[in-house]
Amino acid sequence: MTAPNKKPELLIVDDDPLIADTLSYFLGRDYAVSTASTRTEGVALLRDGKIAPALALVDLGLPPTPHRPDEGFALIADILAHAPATRIVVLSGQSDELNARHARALGATEFVAKPADPDYLRKLIGRVLSFRDTPPEIDDGLIGDSAPLHKLRAQLRQFAHSPFPVLIEGESGSGKELAAAALHRLSERATKPYLALNCAAISPSLVEATLFGHSKGAFTGASGPRAGYFEDASDGTLFLDEIGELPLDLQPKLLRVLENGEFQRIGETLARHSSARIVAATNRDLKREVREGRFRADLYHRLSVFTVAIPPLRDLGEDRIRLLEHFRAVYAAQAGLPPFRLSIESAARLLAYRFPGNVRELRNIAIRLTTKLAGKEVGVHDLEAELDLGHGSAAVGALPAPTLGGMAELVSFSANDIRSRPDFNLDATLHLWEEAYIEAAQQLAHGNMSQAARLLGINRTTLYNRIETLARESEVAVKASAGHSDFKRSDRN
Repeated sequence: MTAPNKKPELLIVDDDPLIADTLSYFLGRDYAVSTASTRTEGVALLRDGKIAPALALVDLGLPPTPHRPDEGFALIADILAHAPATRIVVLSGQSDELNARHARALGATEFVAKPADPDYLRKLIGRVLSFRDTPPEIDDGLIGDSAPLHKLRAQLRQFAHSPFPVLIEGESGSGKELAAAALHRLSERATKPYLALNCAAISPSLVEATLFGHSKGAFTGASGPRAGYFEDASDGTLFLDEIGELPLDLQPKLLRVLENGEFQRIGETLARHSSARIVAATNRDLKREVREGRFRADLYHRLSVFTVAIPPLRDLGEDRIRLLEHFRAVYAAQAGLPPFRLSIESAARLLAYRFPGNVRELRNIAIRLTTKLAGKEVGVHDLEAELDLGHGSAAVGALPAPTLGGMAELVSFSANDIRSRPDFNLDATLHLWEEAYIEAAQQLAHGNMSQAARLLGINRTTLYNRIETLARESEVAVKASAGHSDFKRSDRN
């Protein structure tokens, strides 16, 4: 007897239990539904490997700021960092047009305002999941004739046959995983295994066992021996995405494999050997990470024997039109619909847009236009409805650094501040400045915590720790202030 097909997994992140329970009931017939009420809970489900959702339904207004979209925006980025293949539909009461556009630019495929009819959602989810990513049937998988792509192609062909590691750098959504696959496909290892591991997608406590394997009884839950990615990759290619997220204490073990091919399963003393070619990718500035002590310098130099920079979509000129035409043809064929057409004016508007979400954003635009305007001409108004015009016209800026003259002005300001405030407290003042800079970075990054951390020159984990510490300190200060007031009132009595 044939086993029934496994249901696709669906993640719902909403802090309203009535909505989460209702959607779980209606959608549970077609999907294996998991729910979370906060961004932290949703990310934990992904990192622990408990789910691999085909689609996530995400509310923008999540704790601790349910009346603002920041947590939801950050969650979109987190989901795509942990599970890039997951499609995202935003279901939110924060339904003004700017929020919808920005959510789509970050990577959401669709935006639905609350309240939403469950049957409509079921049909929408089915339609979104019917569109499958199909890589171009060409050796390098790259579409376009721009100078940056010609340079990228030349590098991929030059480095493909070397056994040495390659480090791929580029913005989120720019196609780093496509370049990694091209390096394998163009190499003499093309018939050998190609494995990909997203270092951000698994819990730090599981990374070592995932990479190197473990023996029976090596830790709680290790009911039998298991090979890791290095063994399974054999003499093929192992792609380590988001390498900047690799825990610092595990980096020496990866360095050892890169230097002599040796590793050990957890719980074993037997030395094993891997001949896999390592390709790593990151959207972080690893040189800065090295300077700040968050990434080992020797590992960085070993990984970056060859370095490939993926150009952002905004630098690819008319290749943006060619890519849109590719996605248009693929998704129209999948949906059995006639393809849409760009007007001359809308094509010019597309070329003027900066695509903060890179190729992923362009792909989602093609999906929405295929659904809404199949067989029709897309005018400027139609196209602009899909663009993040509030944020897409410029890249996220950097936080200002004080100049020498600026420092003198700051010292003068500080002196006046101290003189004018008899109750001046350095800790409290630094607390306020730190809160202000964190808030400014989050605003500049539009809620993307990884990007905010880079603007501040710290890693994402450190940023979360700083925010939690500031919240605890504020809570303690409020309680202390309340207690002091109660004391003064009782003293007067």
